Amino acid sequence: MHVDAWDPAYGLSFEATETAGPQAQSTAQIQPDAELPADSWRPIDPPPGLAAPGTVLIVDGVQRIDARVWITDDEGTTHPGVAASYAAGVVCCELDRGAARIATARIERGLFTSAGHVPPVVAGSIRYPFRRVSRGEPKDLALGVQRHMRALEVGVSGEERTDDDLLIVDGPLQERAHLPRALGYIKTHRVEYLPPELTAVVTALRGGQRTPVFVLGTSWNRFAWYLRLPGPAGAPWSGIVRAECSADLTPAAAVALAHLSAVTLPRFASQAYKDPRAPQNLVPIAGLERKLRAMLGDARLLHRALSRAAA
Repeated sequence: MHVDAWDPAYGLSFEATETAGPQAQSTAQIQPDAELPADSWRPIDPPPGLAAPGTVLIVDGVQRIDARVWITDDEGTTHPGVAASYAAGVVCCELDRGAARIATARIERGLFTSAGHVPPVVAGSIRYPFRRVSRGEPKDLALGVQRHMRALEVGVSGEERTDDDLLIVDGPLQERAHLPRALGYIKTHRVEYLPPELTAVVTALRGGQRTPVFVLGTSWNRFAWYLRLPGPAGAPWSGIVRAECSADLTPAAAVALAHLSAVTLPRFASQAYKDPRAPQNLVPIAGLERKLRAMLGDARLLHRALSRAAA
């Protein structure tokens, strides 16, 4: 095994080009009339008197490439790979008490490669178990790390639940759609799912308002809606996030969760002087990310230990 001398934060010492841009046209199936007919779409305010739940659980994960490696098998074939660390955790926000705590935090590591079975790599006191991926392309290695981090997030999402809490998952809901009172929280928009006349409703939202609920179908179906978080005026999509919940719910139950999101998410909106991703990067998410990244350890020391282990 050989460890690439480049700092993994800068990518590979060679880069594959990508042709797909972030503004690719969506092929998703949209049913806009889950709450209102398409010709009646308008910004929606939360119902008067609706209160946020007493307990909100927020789940997030982080990942880091500690080193890029090259593994030569017994036949002389060299396979690329990555040594990665990833962690997931849960922040429990008790709104009634005005307090928040990290309820769960877990860390795992792995050596991701398309090579055949490879013994675990021990770098000092840190162990990187073998994680096989189907191909050694950079995007396949990245997806392999992402899948394992997502599995770790799924594992912690069902913990610390109470009967009347709200679970917010940073990212798509997907494997956690079966969990009760669960929302996916998407803060990055790579494509426009709605037609132009409905997108105009999204960009017309004021802080705390949301769009009507619609059905979004890609490789899986879910109820979804857009919400603008409070913050200074800016670009048309400034402060816009998308929330989603399970398609197994009734439309009325999805609308109830949408109302609940509109009185809950704005409470956690970040400020620009604290977070360059404000307001979308919620304050508890930022705090959890800092904690999880600290748990990953010092990247320079791990890179050095991996280089020594390879030697």
